[in-house]
Amino acid sequence: MNMKSILAASLLCATSLTANAQWHHTPTPNDTLQSVRLTPNGNAIFSIYAPNAKEVSLGGDIVPWGKKLDVKKAANGVWTITIPNVSDGAYRYHFVVDGLNVYDPKDALARETSAVAKIDRKGDSFFAQKNVPHGALAERLYYSKTLKTQRRMHVWTPAGYEASADKLPVLYLIHGGGDTDNSWPGVGCANLILDNLLAEGKIKPMIVVMPNGSIDVGPNISDEVPLFAKDMTTDIIPYIESNYRVLKDKDHRAIAGLSMGGMETLETALNNVNMFSYVWVMSSSFTPGDKEKYEYERGHLKKIAKDVNKSFKILAFTQGGPADIAYNNCKETLKLFDEAGIKYEFSEAPGGHTWTTWRNDLLNLAPRLFK
Repeated sequence: MNMKSILAASLLCATSLTANAQWHHTPTPNDTLQSVRLTPNGNAIFSIYAPNAKEVSLGGDIVPWGKKLDVKKAANGVWTITIPNVSDGAYRYHFVVDGLNVYDPKDALARETSAVAKIDRKGDSFFAQKNVPHGALAERLYYSKTLKTQRRMHVWTPAGYEASADKLPVLYLIHGGGDTDNSWPGVGCANLILDNLLAEGKIKPMIVVMPNGSIDVGPNISDEVPLFAKDMTTDIIPYIESNYRVLKDKDHRAIAGLSMGGMETLETALNNVNMFSYVWVMSSSFTPGDKEKYEYERGHLKKIAKDVNKSFKILAFTQGGPADIAYNNCKETLKLFDEAGIKYEFSEAPGGHTWTTWRNDLLNLAPRLFK
């Protein structure tokens, strides 16, 4: 695979992550591939799915000096590399695919290795790092009883929080499919947007929790949605309310999410109507093409309509215009809300299914919370 082919493949992968944020895709061996495995005899086996590659090897601390590696390619396009007698420890590694260093695409942090190019010609955009008081961005680990594993979230606290005794409201802000909890403070520039809004007096001081909405349960993103909703109510919210000075009633809780995160927002909020007063669904809908899900939601919405109208101060749906791949699905979803008599807001602006749209959504959303 030459450099041109690899760049093309990378672009295709990036496009597919966005385009498939709410859709199923054709299964491949990569879906269930475990990239690092240990054998009973002390060996470590590294695997990568590279069906078109002509040569694959491994680099990094894990590779023993001066030893030829055992490299095999299976008929399904999976390459395996065996490292003998690996002692317990932490090792850096990367694959070398046709001469190009490649980070392990199956590693939990693989999505965070991408560079981010900020295009801000005047240097004063709403997402710029300006000379204003900055809040703290913390990386927090917690144990999820729901998923029976350690999980991670990012938490933004406003400037001055450490020196204050005030209890604050909380916004739970969820990324989309193919991303992690690092996406909103990374390419989403969420902490900088919030810093700037607070410095301008446009938002109330709040805590913003950016959890990991991605759960590795298979190729269909919709399978993750109910699991995440349970993790949110059973583990994430209790963790925040036990470790931060926050107001714990529904009038001081908001939830928002984009694409897959919007599906998770709907799942969480509509099954826990009395937990939130602000619900924001960005570029999303109920599960596209799932007739059984739509029929269930049609009946469910009619049952909870009165409670939703009473509990939610704002229920808003936003879209990046007709170019947004979730646009038509959102319109179909809103028909169910209309049938049930549920009040909501709908707005759209050019931008498509992109972070340009979602950064602007946060810019518009945050000032309306907790008023």
